[in-house]
Amino acid sequence: MTMQKVESFVVDYKPQTKEPVFDYGEVAEYPPTLYDFQGAATGVDGFEHVGEEQFAYFQEQGYLVVNNAFSPNEVQAALDGLLHLVSGQNTEYQGIMLEKKAQGVPVDTLPPEQKQDYVRKFMWFVDHDARLKALAEHPELTRVLTRLLGEAPALFQDMAMLKPPRIGREKPWHQDHAYFDLPLTTPVVGVWIALDEATTENGCMLVYPGSHRAGPVVHFSRRDWQICDSYNRTYGALAVPLKPGGVLFFHSLMQHGTPANTSTARRRAVQFHYKASSATKIDQAERLAIFGEEGKDVTC
Repeated sequence: MTMQKVESFVVDYKPQTKEPVFDYGEVAEYPPTLYDFQGAATGVDGFEHVGEEQFAYFQEQGYLVVNNAFSPNEVQAALDGLLHLVSGQNTEYQGIMLEKKAQGVPVDTLPPEQKQDYVRKFMWFVDHDARLKALAEHPELTRVLTRLLGEAPALFQDMAMLKPPRIGREKPWHQDHAYFDLPLTTPVVGVWIALDEATTENGCMLVYPGSHRAGPVVHFSRRDWQICDSYNRTYGALAVPLKPGGVLFFHSLMQHGTPANTSTARRRAVQFHYKASSATKIDQAERLAIFGEEGKDVTC
């Protein structure tokens, strides 16, 4: 199947200017038990072992882990691509957002190897680096996505989520569909690819299995566009530690989040979102009528 690149429907991006752009989320304390988990997710080894059993598991649980999906050479190529973009050599690329804690640091004077440790996020990079584009269009990745979505996948968001050592802030619990101007009925799959080892110490993904089947949850503008910290999860969360090259596929309504990285280890990853190629767009008001707090008897 052919991978399609389409207009983005997401709302969480502020284009970079000549001045540094800092991530919009707030740096604040969060409840110490917010990211407690009751176990670790497991998965299959390699794309070749993804079959009907795994597709059924995704539909039931809302996620699927594939270890060793990408080779060490493919992982290194992706890291090289990100380092090239952070170097500033590609003057057309303007998609870097820094951590709030980087304010006051002369980041642009640092060499790329050091500068990356102040970067929160890369956005819209696949058309600026062939190595990263190859990752997003990998044939085996496309095969799995086609089966999960029921038709050819269309890439509509590409980003790299860096959680720098010591300063990488949390991403509060949320549902990705709350960010997308897409109908609720549109199949959307997130793909999170570890480029470093992602651990419970440096901020690996946490998922709430099966939560996609409960439908949309109201989001609030607090430390981020997020589910309220007091949301009652009746079952335990799972941590998703991954080695470099491991992949987490997840449903856009599955609740997930990541704690802050207070360790000395990097936790770099790329994340892509794919929709069914036939999907249509809705307006922001329609999305907020579902996910926003206005007009509802809710507090946080």
